[in-house]
Amino acid sequence: MTNPFLNPPNPKSAVSTKFMPQVCPEEQLLRDSSWQVRSSINSVPQLVAGQAEASGESLAIVDGRSILNYRQMHNRALELARHLRFHGVGPEAVVGLCVERSIAMVVGALGILMAGGAYLPLDPAYPAERLAWMLKDAQPKMLVTRERYSRILPNRICELLHLDSGGKVEGDACDSTIAPPSAIEPYNLAYVIYTSGSTGTPKGVEITHGSLLNLVKWHQRAFALKPADRATQLASPGFDAAVWEIWPYLTMGASIFLPENSLRSDPDGLRNWLLSQRITIGFVPTPMAERMISLPWPAETPLRIMLTGGDKLHHYPPSTLPFTLVNNYGPTEYTVVTTSGIVSPAEHPCASPAIGRPISNTEVFILNDELHHVPLGEPGEIYIGGAGLARGYRNQPHLTNQRFVSVPLGGEQPDRLYRTGDRARWLPDGQIEYLGRVDEQIKIRGFRIEPNEITAVLDAHPSLEASVVVARPGETGENILTAYVVTRKGEPVTAGSLRDLLLLKLPEYMVPSVFVRMDSLPETPNGKVDRAALPEPNATNILRDAASPPPSTPLEKEVAAMVASLLQMESVARDDNFFLLGGHSLLGTQLIARIREKFSVELNIAVLFDHPTVAEIAAEIDRIDRPVTSPLGS
Repeated sequence: MTNPFLNPPNPKSAVSTKFMPQVCPEEQLLRDSSWQVRSSINSVPQLVAGQAEASGESLAIVDGRSILNYRQMHNRALELARHLRFHGVGPEAVVGLCVERSIAMVVGALGILMAGGAYLPLDPAYPAERLAWMLKDAQPKMLVTRERYSRILPNRICELLHLDSGGKVEGDACDSTIAPPSAIEPYNLAYVIYTSGSTGTPKGVEITHGSLLNLVKWHQRAFALKPADRATQLASPGFDAAVWEIWPYLTMGASIFLPENSLRSDPDGLRNWLLSQRITIGFVPTPMAERMISLPWPAETPLRIMLTGGDKLHHYPPSTLPFTLVNNYGPTEYTVVTTSGIVSPAEHPCASPAIGRPISNTEVFILNDELHHVPLGEPGEIYIGGAGLARGYRNQPHLTNQRFVSVPLGGEQPDRLYRTGDRARWLPDGQIEYLGRVDEQIKIRGFRIEPNEITAVLDAHPSLEASVVVARPGETGENILTAYVVTRKGEPVTAGSLRDLLLLKLPEYMVPSVFVRMDSLPETPNGKVDRAALPEPNATNILRDAASPPPSTPLEKEVAAMVASLLQMESVARDDNFFLLGGHSLLGTQLIARIREKFSVELNIAVLFDHPTVAEIAAEIDRIDRPVTSPLGS
């Protein structure tokens, strides 16, 4: 595959920092960034309504249990919008949306937008305490949810509307004469999404309709979307990638398919599902994408584009991959995507794949500590400005002023830019190489995490004196969230008790996989925690639930060796829990693959979750005795 961009900047120009995507004739990707939103249609719900009117019988959403065409989806969203309008929802009103990843999630978000409001995604998998904090902070006018989630939500924080699994409003019908607002302006709020906060609490990012429409229009043009496209929706409701997975497609008249939750962490299973559903384009988080591009794919694969992002991409696709891999970068504060670029096979084998170039109407600057442009190839901090920039953080003006800064870059007025805290450098071809975090922020499996939010919960434990949370690279390059804890003398603490405490207040992806016991935390000369001096987790310092005997049978010893190798440990005990020692679903799929290769036994990820100890895994292998067949057939 040739370089996807033409006319790279002059390598001798040390301050050429505004690089826009150029034409890719071969694949028509990242095309023509000069468009502007000039029509009278200035919002996503208007575009979706146009698709429903023009192609009402076309397939809109499929979630495995239900199917909606555009007319059905629009009518259900309109019914919800009328209920919301009856209760006073209109422009600038925030409405909470607490539903699982489903048709109801899509219909609910669309209905809130049609009412003129801004939707606030609330993942029902989050702990009740975290949901309560987000609702208290956001102060929504109403809350749309499912009846079964009412018990985890705070009482009487606002009026509730209940949806069924297909997005229908439950209860009395609403006055059909109530109309949506006459106009939604580009500056009106479209959604608020919470991301991990450096102060120990989440922060809500406010995105406008104009910013959302910029993402939608760029995506449609960059990837040459057509109504015949079949796209995926994998991201959790609280992850801003879900925004990207929905609106570019529904405003184009394409179809969205939602796989079962179990497939989201199963590379082989997801690959087979993509093929069976004839998916043509979809987003896959970086760790999963890296696993999937190494799998065998049929030459005649309907998938033409796999989008990835959320973590640093470490690997290039093989030359035999029958679709295009596109790497993307963007903080929540810039409407999901900031830069994008095709990853060609082994283009730069000695370096990680780049994160591409800025998308339409976007400016990226790489600056030093004095806010000056860095020379070409030198590292600096990424600052972002343009049409996708968020308003700021909801109800946090001080934090907004800290992160959304006015930078004098030579114009008449200072540019308002988001200071990302990400380190990067310009490459000679105009792409950007991501280098890591300036601060201590962590990215795990596509989620952005502030360690202070985790340590704030750990430090409240009565048996802990101190804690620090870091990300350590695993065997395959993905990060493993690791907590180092100092316990009070004479007070026993187990990994299970710490995990249970964290799960009461934090979502699962923010719970460390490994807990390391320390007598004290190492410090630098100025009294800060010396993260570089933190020891590697090993069999002697990992905090476990209780003493466990070593593996007793040859089979248990083989399984223990596999687990120890994957988790980079010297040894594991018979009753050690794979997930509590640092395993997660992606590493679980690798363990399953090794078991398949060694014993010709096929386990699935559900079995591993139900039987996670060395002894239980060995017992399952011993119980199952069937040959492995190729998932693609002969």
